[in-house]
Amino acid sequence: MKIVGVGAGQNQLTIEAISAIESAPIVYGSRRALELAKEHLKSEYHEISDYSKLDDLPQDAVLLSTGDPMLSGLGKIARKGDLIIPGISSLQIACARLGIDQEELRIVNFHGRRAEEAKKNLLAEMKRASTLFILPDPTYGVDEIAGFLQENGYNSEIALLERLAYPDENIEIGTIEDPPRAKSNLYCLVVGPKVKVGSKDT
Repeated sequence: MKIVGVGAGQNQLTIEAISAIESAPIVYGSRRALELAKEHLKSEYHEISDYSKLDDLPQDAVLLSTGDPMLSGLGKIARKGDLIIPGISSLQIACARLGIDQEELRIVNFHGRRAEEAKKNLLAEMKRASTLFILPDPTYGVDEIAGFLQENGYNSEIALLERLAYPDENIEIGTIEDPPRAKSNLYCLVVGPKVKVGSKDT
């Protein structure tokens, strides 16, 4: 099986990803992943809604993963012998938009994770004065994250990067005390001192 990253938004497919998709005998993916790859779907394809049954996929299938498979993606389910083809992640796009080197960021992932574990990681990195790239969860989003940080005595710049690489992409910068408001569930956050330094607004 090939696990292929289709990028975080429109027009983010790599040549390697396009080649794998176009030559695939059968393709599987979420609705959004299939939509991002639709111009290159040449064979039978199926929308996945139940990710607990991925072990049943054919060995020659291509499995689409939004963003990059190795950033909160489907790379974690790769079997021995599977090929992982990277994609352009929301982390990469966020760094490009804000002018922040990826080496200067630490990742905290709330997406699909237990909130308590992610909150511990969040506080540990804030104590180190890190600048954080945060993947929120629909149940624990920007308001909850900002509120938690404020309760623990933190205030810094926070960037909300929404629908990256889509025509209605939106980037707003606020503070933990007055955070930007998300208009959709498709967003990530960057929090910390590099936001102001690296922001396009400075």
